[in-house]
Amino acid sequence: MPSASTGASTTVAATSSVTSSAATVDSRLTPGGPGYRRMSFALFLAGVATFALLYSTQALLPLVSTDFGVSASEASWTVSAATGALALFVLPMSALSERFGRRTLMTASLAVAVTVGLLVPFAPSIGALVVLRAVQGAALAGLPASATAYLAEEVRPKALITAIGLFVAGNSVGGMSGRVITGWVAQEWGWRVAVATIGIIAVACAVAFRLLLPAPKHFTPGSLRPGVLARTVRDHLANPLLRRLYAIGALFMMVFGGVYTVIGYRLTEAPFSLPQGIIGSIFLVYLVGTVSASTAGRLVARLGRRGSLYLAGGTTTSGLLLSLVDSLPLVLLGLVLITAGFFAGHAVASSSVSHTAKQGRAQASALYQSAYYIGSSAGSTLGAIAFHAGGWAGTVTLGLFAVLGVVTITVFGSHAARTQARREPALVH
Repeated sequence: MPSASTGASTTVAATSSVTSSAATVDSRLTPGGPGYRRMSFALFLAGVATFALLYSTQALLPLVSTDFGVSASEASWTVSAATGALALFVLPMSALSERFGRRTLMTASLAVAVTVGLLVPFAPSIGALVVLRAVQGAALAGLPASATAYLAEEVRPKALITAIGLFVAGNSVGGMSGRVITGWVAQEWGWRVAVATIGIIAVACAVAFRLLLPAPKHFTPGSLRPGVLARTVRDHLANPLLRRLYAIGALFMMVFGGVYTVIGYRLTEAPFSLPQGIIGSIFLVYLVGTVSASTAGRLVARLGRRGSLYLAGGTTTSGLLLSLVDSLPLVLLGLVLITAGFFAGHAVASSSVSHTAKQGRAQASALYQSAYYIGSSAGSTLGAIAFHAGGWAGTVTLGLFAVLGVVTITVFGSHAARTQARREPALVH
């Protein structure tokens, strides 16, 4: 009957409208919404734990050298082994997160890293300490490989930059506080108690992270296909601009890793002869880097990517040269400039990677992180070798060559861009 037919049609239409409306509702997290604060705080704590553990021995290297009777270059391997292992494992970990889930991998990574962190204070030799630190770095590779992907899937696009910023803030706070805390604790009770303290703090952060982080609702497992991953990586490495950005990230981090690995040795020697607690507090300079990284977007808008890289390189160079003077205020000013230049350069290069890669962005970012931590590992080792051979001037010389590399690559990139711009009109005509 017509009336029955009309009623059925109305019901179906209404049901279809409700279904369509429900389908278009974005259920991802947003500021002020349920779960967003828990998620943000959980990843902030994960960032704190990751970087506190990763660089836990950096401020303590003079004490490690004394305890084991080894040189600065040998002690520096306790940093280089961790960052080097992270660099090697970040790409495989990004693939595992595609298969087993972001939260699962981050939880497992933190669990292994904090367990090793509780074993580090009992290392009987420098060799055992280096091995433990390498295992710790490999485990920590699961965090940067998964955190950004988790946020991209679970947070609305408009809130994504803010959410990632909180995770990065956790990284910087963890890196800074880990060094400051270890410096003061070590001054009273030695380096073993200092790293044990960081281990206990990391355990608390890891437990809170797992309890707070909301279960993923938008993750779709993928298959582990090495061939697909290999092709994506090959395509990224075949891109000249991405190769230049990876090299720039590595070179900037070589400067930063070398300076902060060796600065403790410089400040314990004459004419400074500072106590360990004060040396640890030097890492409060990291707060300058947090500010310079956050303003990188405005810098690029005004100067462009290459102009910003030139400014970052010039700032870093000025800081290196100032740090040569045997005056504590000038050394501190030098560290401020080095830190500001490094973080600005790193922010510009890393954001340019995401902008340049049109597909496989997770792998493109993982490759940048790999290059970045290879630079950190190389800077820690080579900076200590240079210090052993030529004192602080040797470490500064290494840093200046690295900055020269950044400038050279940027100049080459400018030339390549102009050449391409001249060719494109010719191709059109």
